[in-house]
Amino acid sequence: MIEFSLIPARKTVAVLAGLAFAAVCLPQIALAQSTSTRGDLRLSNDQPIQIESDQLDVKDQEAKAIFTGNVKVVQGGMTMQSGNMTVHYRGQGTSISSGSADIQSIEVGGKVFLSSGTQQATADDGRFDMDSQTFVLTGDRVVLSEGQNVFVGCKLTVHMNTGEARLDSCGGRVNIQLDPKSQKKP
Repeated sequence: MIEFSLIPARKTVAVLAGLAFAAVCLPQIALAQSTSTRGDLRLSNDQPIQIESDQLDVKDQEAKAIFTGNVKVVQGGMTMQSGNMTVHYRGQGTSISSGSADIQSIEVGGKVFLSSGTQQATADDGRFDMDSQTFVLTGDRVVLSEGQNVFVGCKLTVHMNTGEARLDSCGGRVNIQLDPKSQKKP
């Protein structure tokens, strides 16, 4: 098992905010073919990021790091697990292993599981693009849940700059199950 720990740079925290945000972004949603919503999640810039995997291949010439086999990323109360994760970074003289890499994008695949407190999300694949500040989860069934509230679609797109999120049905229908007992009392 490879363990890799970083004290996060601002952009690295944004990546994990995107991952965690996907798991918690749908507090109010209406049944439709596709829908938009707004959510909010704040993470600390000073929390370390712990990454574990069975194997790590750093390819500085290609500006990428490939984590394979039982990938687990933890920051604070947020956990992301997947079969693989590829981190693409840019710039000469930067390296993922030194924590100085300017991350361009992150791709996760092989069944993605996100958890933050009582909120969870599952998908087949995910991609976070740093330039557009967009995180996309895709799969046959993208499932978001908090307690008994469950949202199912096939593509979740989160725009980190605005906090806007969209759950698409990809030709079918978005399915939502809401538990009236989960409503916050004033």
